[in-house]
Amino acid sequence: MTRHRQTVTVTATATATATLLLLAGCATSELATAPPRPDRPWTPDVTTEGAIVPPGHGKRGLTLPPGYSLPADPEVVTRGASPALPARTAQPYTLADLIDIAQSANPQTRRAWNTARDAALAVGIARSTYLPHLTATVVGGWSHSHGQTSDASLAINGYGTLPLANGPGTSNSGAGEVQTLGLEWLLFDFGRREATIAAARQAQIATNVLFTAAHQKVIYAVTTAFYTHAAATARVRLLHTALDNAQHVQQAAEARLHQGQGTILDVTQARQATAQVALRLVQAEGEDENTYLALLTATGVSADTRIGLEDVSGRPLTQDDARLSEDMVKRAVARRPDVLAAYAAARAAHSRVSAARDAFLPSIFMTGNVSYATGRMNLTSVPGIGSDSAPTLNLSANRFSSLVLGGISVPIFDGGLRAAVVKQAQDQSDSAEVTLRQTVNDSIQQIVAAENAVRTGLHAYAAATSLRTASQTSFDAALTAYRSGTGSITQAQLAQNGLLDAEISRSDAYYATLIAAAGLAFGTGALGGT
Repeated sequence: MTRHRQTVTVTATATATATLLLLAGCATSELATAPPRPDRPWTPDVTTEGAIVPPGHGKRGLTLPPGYSLPADPEVVTRGASPALPARTAQPYTLADLIDIAQSANPQTRRAWNTARDAALAVGIARSTYLPHLTATVVGGWSHSHGQTSDASLAINGYGTLPLANGPGTSNSGAGEVQTLGLEWLLFDFGRREATIAAARQAQIATNVLFTAAHQKVIYAVTTAFYTHAAATARVRLLHTALDNAQHVQQAAEARLHQGQGTILDVTQARQATAQVALRLVQAEGEDENTYLALLTATGVSADTRIGLEDVSGRPLTQDDARLSEDMVKRAVARRPDVLAAYAAARAAHSRVSAARDAFLPSIFMTGNVSYATGRMNLTSVPGIGSDSAPTLNLSANRFSSLVLGGISVPIFDGGLRAAVVKQAQDQSDSAEVTLRQTVNDSIQQIVAAENAVRTGLHAYAAATSLRTASQTSFDAALTAYRSGTGSITQAQLAQNGLLDAEISRSDAYYATLIAAAGLAFGTGALGGT
C-alpha cells in the first residue's frame, strides 16, 4: 500500500513538472514568429490573396533572393481608398466646390468630429456619477462528492475488532443558485463631482472649438494648395509663351543667317536660349503635376482623379484688403479657435483644482442588496465573482435577504496622495494660464505678419505689373530691331529673358497675394465664415 502511494506521488509530481515546463515554454515559443536575425528579412505568412496573417494561418512565402519588401495585400488598398471625384466637362471645379468636398472627405475633420463626440460622452460619464449603480449577480452550480473510509474496523461483541480493507463509501450531489441585486449610491461629496463635471464641460468646449479649427485648417490647406497649383499652371502657360518668343528670336537669327546678314554664333546663341526655356518648361510642368496631387491630397480625394479647375487669374486686387485696425486685431484674436481652446483648457484646469481639493472632504453614500438563495449544495460560502462579489450565503436551504446601509466616508491619511494631486492640478492650471497668454501673443504676431504679407504682396504685384509692361515694350523693340538689322542677338535675348522673369514675377506676386489673403483670414479666425 505504501509503495502504491509512493508510485502515485511520483507520477503526479512528474506530470505536474512536465505541465509547468510546457506552460513556461508557451510564452518564449512565440519568438519563432519574430524576425530570425537582425540582418535577415522577415518572411510573413500570407493567404492565397496575399494578405499578411498571423503565424500558422497561411502559407509561408518564399523570398528569392532575400530582401526587405513585403507582399502586397489588395484588401489594404480597397479599405483605405479615398473617394474619387467625377470629371465635369460642362463646369470645372471651383475653390468653393473643393472646400465643400474636403470638409466631408478629409480625414482630419472626421477625427476632430470623433474627438468632439468623445468629449461629449466624457461629460455624460461624469454626470452618471450622480445616479445610483445597480448590479445584478446570479451564481449557480452543481456539486458532487464521493468518499470512502480506509483502514476501517468492525467491532465484534466480546471478541475484539475485525479490520476491513475498505470502509463504507458516501456520495452526495446537489445544485443551487444565488440571485442578488446590489445598490451603490453616492449621495453627497461636497462638490467634487460638480467640479469634475465642470472640467469635463470646459474640455468639451475646447474640443468643439478645435473641431471648428480643424475645418478652418482644412479650408486653409485646400485654399493654399488651390492657389499654389494655379500659380504653377500659370507658370507653365507663361513658359509656353516664352518658348514661342524664344523660337521667334531663333527664327529671326536663322533668317538673317540665310540672308547673309547674321552669323552662326547668333543662331547658336538663339538655339541655346530656346533650349533653356524648353528645360524650364519641362520642370514647370513637373511642378504643376506635383501641386495638382497636393491639391487632391488636401481635399481628401483619390490621387488618380483627373478634374478640371476654375481659372482664377485676372481678379482685381485692391489695397483695402490689407487694412486692419487695432480694434479689429483684438476682435480677431478673441475669435481664433486656438485662443478659445486655450481659454477653455485653462478653465477646465481650474475646475480640476477644485475637484482635487474637494477630495479631502467626506462622502455620504448608501448601499444595499436583495438576494435569494436556493439549493442543496451543502455549502456555507460562495467565492467572489469579479469586482461585484456575491454575498456569502448558505446554499443548503432556501433563503431570502435584504440589506440597506447608509454611511459616511472620511479620508484621514493616504500618504500625501491627495495633496500631491492638488499640487499637480495647480501646476497644470498655471501651465494652462501661461499657454493662454502665449497663444494670445502668438496670435497677434501671426495676424500682424499676415497683414504685412498681404500688403507686401499687393505692392509687389503692382511693381511687377509695371515691370512686365516695360519688359514687353523692351522685348518688342529689341526683336524688331534685330529683325531689321539694327539690333543684336544679345539685346534680343536679354529682353526676352527680362520679359519672362517679369511675367513670372507678376504671376507669382498675384497668387502669393491671394495665398497671403487666405492666411490673413485664417489668422483672424474668419476663414470659413459666411
